[in-house]
Amino acid sequence: MVYNPRRIRERRLDAARGYLLLEMPQPALAELAQIQDPGPQKFEFHLLKGECFRALKRHEEALSEFEEAHHLHPSDLDVLMGMAWCFKRTSQLLRAIDTMHSAYASHAEEPVVLYNLSCYYALVGQREQALSWLGRALRMNRELLKLVPDETDFDPIREDAEFRLLIHLAASSKSAAK
Repeated sequence: MVYNPRRIRERRLDAARGYLLLEMPQPALAELAQIQDPGPQKFEFHLLKGECFRALKRHEEALSEFEEAHHLHPSDLDVLMGMAWCFKRTSQLLRAIDTMHSAYASHAEEPVVLYNLSCYYALVGQREQALSWLGRALRMNRELLKLVPDETDFDPIREDAEFRLLIHLAASSKSAAK
């Protein structure tokens, strides 16, 4: 059998992807550690490592990997979402917001981007921005309404009259659309 580093690398990346799908980040990371040169799959390599570290709550290491992937593909939504998620968990909310604005610049059609912007604005106390982004996200995808009751990011504005009105109106229009 001929040694083929490209095929071995691809198999390790596939294995890492599989482990992540099974929510097993440690074995995924072990597979990635066996790759000495990611070659043309450098982006995917760093993205997968970032996802592994994020799942392990090793946010600083995840950020480092996501930033490597970001340099290769600056508008990739998975990378931008991963970076913002880690910025939030490392008390860098303003960077999370900036990152989500970058995501919005190239993925304005993705309701989850608007929803996350709303969450982060709520956390920094910018109620009007939070409500604006949430309203737009809910107009794009009413299914996001299911996330709101358990979303602790909205706790700072949950008792706000305009927040409750927005949720009520979104729920009313959702049931009227059925």
